[in-house]
Amino acid sequence: MLLTALSYARLARIYPVSGSAYFYARRNLGSAAGFLVGWAILLDYLFLPMVAWLAQSILLNAQFPAVPIWLWMLINAGLTTAINVIGIALADRLNRLLLAVSTFLVLLFFAYCIRFLAGNPVASYSAPFWNSNSTVAGISAAAAIAAYSFLGFDAVTTLAEETKDAARNIPRAIIWIVSIGGVIFFVVAYVMQLVHPGDIFDDAQAASYAMSVQVGGQFFADWTNLAGIIAGSASCLAVQLSSSRLLFIMGRDGVLPRRLFGKLNGRTRTPVFCVLVTGGMRFLGMDMPLETATGFINFGAFTAFTAVNLCVIVYYLRNYATGQLSAVRFVVMPLVAPS
Repeated sequence: MLLTALSYARLARIYPVSGSAYFYARRNLGSAAGFLVGWAILLDYLFLPMVAWLAQSILLNAQFPAVPIWLWMLINAGLTTAINVIGIALADRLNRLLLAVSTFLVLLFFAYCIRFLAGNPVASYSAPFWNSNSTVAGISAAAAIAAYSFLGFDAVTTLAEETKDAARNIPRAIIWIVSIGGVIFFVVAYVMQLVHPGDIFDDAQAASYAMSVQVGGQFFADWTNLAGIIAGSASCLAVQLSSSRLLFIMGRDGVLPRRLFGKLNGRTRTPVFCVLVTGGMRFLGMDMPLETATGFINFGAFTAFTAVNLCVIVYYLRNYATGQLSAVRFVVMPLVAPS
């Protein structure tokens, strides 16, 4: 994932333009390839908001079972859609606040896990890496699922045209997102496996809530779950924001109907129609299992990742004569990344 992130960073530095993998493919692989990659990544970006809302709604339903998941979907999607329609400035300020809350909750949950482990001896500290149930095939399959935790780092490239000094700041943001996220996911997942070995839960979709009960009790779980859900709105805001920007870029290029998708609101400077389209995806997720929804995202994301790595290689082949490009960074690393 980090190698793929480096490929995105290189192209973002060369092309500080919104559009992400769609734009990179169109510029380096041709209009036809750009069209195909654009639709593949659109599958990813349209389902990302839906999955974020669905995950949030499942956790809310776990705490308030009297309210059905579909109603939580309507509430969650309605709020984030309204904020993104108003403008990116409001979404940015709210995201900063929610990110701070999210970070605090992760650290608090981690501290409770450490306290739980202090009172419950661990049989093997190496078991989360390898145990009697581990197989190479199983770990390989799990890696594809674990990779989902990193999906979304590429979304920052859709905001290049709204970023100051995008050629410098967008590549840095991509690398920091993957690096910081990688450390958090690795450490927290390891400790969680020590606390609760395996993956057997009464409701696997609400596993984090069950583990909060296990390490901190019902009161701790209820309040941190509620606060975490509220803070999780930051993810919903961000993915819907990036999804609407991709629709706008494709509309501006004429891949989608320009009169509908390629226009910005004169007052808010947001692609209102695109935001509403992504908001409408909530209706697809009302009766869809979380695993099914994430499957669509993985297909679109990994197709885009492969295309971006290929774009870096093609760019090198077209420009290597300048003598300013490294074959290791522009050929070897992108070749290794998809494997």
